[in-house]
Amino acid sequence: MTIEPDTFVDLPTASGPMRTHLFIPTGGGRHPAVIFYSEIYQMTGPIRRMAAALAGHGYLVAVPEVYHEFEAPGTVLEYDQEGTERGNELKFTKELTSSDEDAAVLSTYLAQHPRSTGKVGSFGVCLGGHLAVRAGFQPAVSAVGAFYPTDIHSGTLGLGKCDDTLARFEGVKTPFMFVWGRQDPHVPLEGRRKIAARLEEVGADFEWHEFNAAHAFLRDEGPRYNPDVARLCMDLLLRFFGEKLR
Repeated sequence: MTIEPDTFVDLPTASGPMRTHLFIPTGGGRHPAVIFYSEIYQMTGPIRRMAAALAGHGYLVAVPEVYHEFEAPGTVLEYDQEGTERGNELKFTKELTSSDEDAAVLSTYLAQHPRSTGKVGSFGVCLGGHLAVRAGFQPAVSAVGAFYPTDIHSGTLGLGKCDDTLARFEGVKTPFMFVWGRQDPHVPLEGRRKIAARLEEVGADFEWHEFNAAHAFLRDEGPRYNPDVARLCMDLLLRFFGEKLR
């Protein structure tokens, strides 16, 4: 289906307004909603295109600016050394409590949105994959798609580089879908095994997919893009969200 011209809303949080970009299918119907968390670079061209494609499959998609308390609204970091250094600096500057509050604000907003069915999922890539997982701990989130999420195995996200994500899987009933690239140096084999072992230990509802691909293989810019695997993985995500959110 087609989508409306994308727009944004500034959602209030304790750390200031959170610019959130919205992609909404045309017409007056209601659709499941998805929080789509970006990489460390915020709303880049590849993120915008993925959000639009997901909305075109019948989802109300919201892309928050993950560093809204540090960067001016609309800031996009470049895929270069300066942008990468700034993005990585901020992921260890932002407090986890702030990220968790963002998730609570976003999931509540989307559950109550007039074009939403009330069902909310989270989806993310890289840093956003980890944030999508943490959003899955919110009561309003019903399914999580996490693509090559960083820092879960090492427990190093946020200020102080000491997150509790692995511990918080205990007792969580939300279904998760994890997708990994085997050639991803950010999450090596031992890291993936650590995450999988924890999910098995707590009896989590999850599915697990690994491909011969590098980190950021969904991003349709740069040398790591793998279009065949990216297309297959988006089909997996659509099937997963179709089962859990429709």
